Amino acid sequence: MIKTTCGLDCPDACGITTSTQTFPKIEADKKHPTSNGTLCSLLNRYMFEEPRVKVAKIEGKEVSLDIAMEAVANALKSDKKLLWRGSGNFGVMQEITNLLFEKIEGTTTKGTLCDGAGDEGILKGREVNRILPPEQIANAEVVVVWGKNITVTASHLMPHLKGKKIIVIDPIKTAIAKQADIHLQVAPRSDFYTAIMLSRFAIMGDYEDVEFIEEFAPDIEDFYDFTKEFRIRPILDYIGTDLSEMGKILEMISGKKTVFLVGNGVQKYSNGHHVLHAIDSLAVTLGKIAKEGCGVAFLGNSKLGFDNPFEIKGKKVQKATTNFSEFDTVLIQGGNPVASMPNSSRVIDELKKSKTVIYFGLYENETSKIADIVIPAKNFFEKEDIRLSYAHHIVSPMRTISSCDYGISEYDFTSTLLQNLGYEALKDESYYLNLWLEQCTKKEDYYLSPAYQEIPYADGFGEDEDEEFVFIEEYSDDFIKTKQFTRARKKSKKEIIITEYWLITPKASKALNTQFKRDNRVILHPSLGFEDNQSITLYSNYGEHKFVVKNDEEMRNDAVLIYANSIGVNFLTPDILSEEGDSACYQEVKISIR
Repeated sequence: MIKTTCGLDCPDACGITTSTQTFPKIEADKKHPTSNGTLCSLLNRYMFEEPRVKVAKIEGKEVSLDIAMEAVANALKSDKKLLWRGSGNFGVMQEITNLLFEKIEGTTTKGTLCDGAGDEGILKGREVNRILPPEQIANAEVVVVWGKNITVTASHLMPHLKGKKIIVIDPIKTAIAKQADIHLQVAPRSDFYTAIMLSRFAIMGDYEDVEFIEEFAPDIEDFYDFTKEFRIRPILDYIGTDLSEMGKILEMISGKKTVFLVGNGVQKYSNGHHVLHAIDSLAVTLGKIAKEGCGVAFLGNSKLGFDNPFEIKGKKVQKATTNFSEFDTVLIQGGNPVASMPNSSRVIDELKKSKTVIYFGLYENETSKIADIVIPAKNFFEKEDIRLSYAHHIVSPMRTISSCDYGISEYDFTSTLLQNLGYEALKDESYYLNLWLEQCTKKEDYYLSPAYQEIPYADGFGEDEDEEFVFIEEYSDDFIKTKQFTRARKKSKKEIIITEYWLITPKASKALNTQFKRDNRVILHPSLGFEDNQSITLYSNYGEHKFVVKNDEEMRNDAVLIYANSIGVNFLTPDILSEEGDSACYQEVKISIR
């Protein structure tokens, strides 16, 4: 049996056992800290059903891989070339193509489609984003699940929640919300206000941890003054709660080891950095961080503490708002920007203006269909790699289990192109793999990241752990504007009331990014008056698309839910950047229904 690791873009990064004789039958590595003896359907079923790119193509015609690679090399000789990388696979060797673009003086991207705003909010308070080890979640007595559909996005944490008090703060009544002791079904885009009000009431009710604050966060008086800038009654009305419900949450947390599990949805807005900073400020006020069984878990920095051999300087453009038309050659690696980037109409138009679009990836998708050159890639069972995680510190080798006659690895892709372009070939692949493992510490059969701390921030904040926590003390947003969701306009001398709904885009259970099982459903509250399976058109200021209705009484009537992988959802989303963190803002939009 061979031990390897799942490379899918998921925080669990589960351990796998299989063999070259029995593959594709795979089983969970029962000793792996996160697998818990099971593997998800994405890994053991859907990824094997997804149509793969199996032949190289130029202008839609099948060619040999060698000829296609020569065409890629020629295209990269242009003056303006861009590397745009997706995140369907989380092996470290994905980034080795950076070394190619460093040599040819190409442009790469900065920022993220995912978590940049939230990460920036954490950095503002803690200065460094450390991962909360799962064992601290297991040691908690109360778990606050905040905007995180944990049964879908981190299912292997579920055993850690058994026997604990659970508080869910989420606009959607998710599966975990139905099991919770308290479900605060907040209005969309109100998480910042929720955290600020809880902090204010915590201080007013003497729930703050005085001893912890004196040592790690002495500026709490200024923070308290900041919370008093927000009027209680209109804010609670906007959130959709009251003093009694807020009090119950604080009572349940008081005196208990508590962790906050925070999802991406809370920060998919232009002010997303404020949200995580406010949640962190609440946790510090209550003394629920830097202690046994306590902490705030968002997406951590998986490369923290590593000397990354693939980190390069050079020209960079924003990933979430890339203007592809500015480049003669666009290399898209392991991604599907046509479907995954916001404002799909703009993305399609700009890609069509580029002279050469190269798709280097695993699966047939919207982007591969419009590419001029297509290069088939190998998956994580067909090559060597190293897997990091943004939710735990286990660093796991990914082993070659099966062969692939038609694909090429990122290492071979990069090394071949460097030689074709007249540059020195890469060092042996094992050199780069060992660079990562040599920086880790060995723990039984596994490796630990150099950033591992059993209790993060126990000695203080900042990179040198000698800094105090910095509370949030400023907020820029238009509360009245975000509160309203109706507007009126005149057309043909008749006044038409157009109702606009918040867009919520969570992860789907049978999909990953734009891979695997996808549909075009929109989930609505029945009170909106549409029938199941009815075809309707949704539109925003950025575009429109048809969807099929599914009614659900668990929905709020001021929001529509379309899963992030759904066909057409990003024709509706805005191509804007978060105020800080260089992140996409998929939910910073109102949707109308035609």
